[in-house]
Amino acid sequence: MIIADYHVHSRFSSDSTAPMEDMVEKAISLGMNKICFTDHMDYDFPEGYLTFLFDPEEYFRELERITDLYKTKIKILKGIELGLQPYLAPRYQALLAQYDFDFAIGSSHLVNGIDPYYPEFWAGKTTEEAMELYFQSIIDNVNAFSEYQVYGHLDYVVRYAPEKNTSYTYEKYAGIIDEMLKTIISHGLGIEVNTAGYKYGLGYAHPQTDVLKRYKELGGEILTIGSDGHKPEHLGYDFPKAEELLRSLGFKYYVTFENKKPVYETLAR
Repeated sequence: MIIADYHVHSRFSSDSTAPMEDMVEKAISLGMNKICFTDHMDYDFPEGYLTFLFDPEEYFRELERITDLYKTKIKILKGIELGLQPYLAPRYQALLAQYDFDFAIGSSHLVNGIDPYYPEFWAGKTTEEAMELYFQSIIDNVNAFSEYQVYGHLDYVVRYAPEKNTSYTYEKYAGIIDEMLKTIISHGLGIEVNTAGYKYGLGYAHPQTDVLKRYKELGGEILTIGSDGHKPEHLGYDFPKAEELLRSLGFKYYVTFENKKPVYETLAR
């Protein structure tokens, strides 16, 4: 059983209204012994959309309060999801130096200032061009800044492709995906298995199964598991399915982080 959800949002993320306590109560009901809140911090999100910013001081106060409240029931970790763009590297570096996070996810939400969620990202491009642009953004972000622990939802972009994921395969983008994975590994980073892919009806977690397989072939070993949950009912979404997938690919463990240090959790049968 996977006993930790390491991609969890709360009311501190602009796209969630969930109190932290509700997310913790759900995790306890699922038998988890760790939960890591990773609320969104996306500097310079375009005006007119959600801000994806929170006050770190308030965030840490609330985390300390609920940590004390549930200290005998579950371990609560302090995390953050950074919306990366290469020019923002100094600001994120300063943020992580100032605050004592246990864990940070780096993610590509914006490519050249546009989220693939919006149709304008896809306008004037073929699907292949847009997808490759997204994967290239991950390579560029890792090369610019790598002071987090894992890269999140590597193929998030397929959720919003015009034909969704019907034409997306590892083989089709093997060249740039391999470069992306090698770049991540060379910087000592891991990746996450983000089960929101199941929730969005893709038929697989992020990243797609063949990408996960290739990550292992290239020597990648660091995997966190996260639901990307924004509501209590999302927490631990399809974790049994993800666990069986990882075992079928030959993974023996997944990783949690405490004080930025990896803890290896066995994928027991």
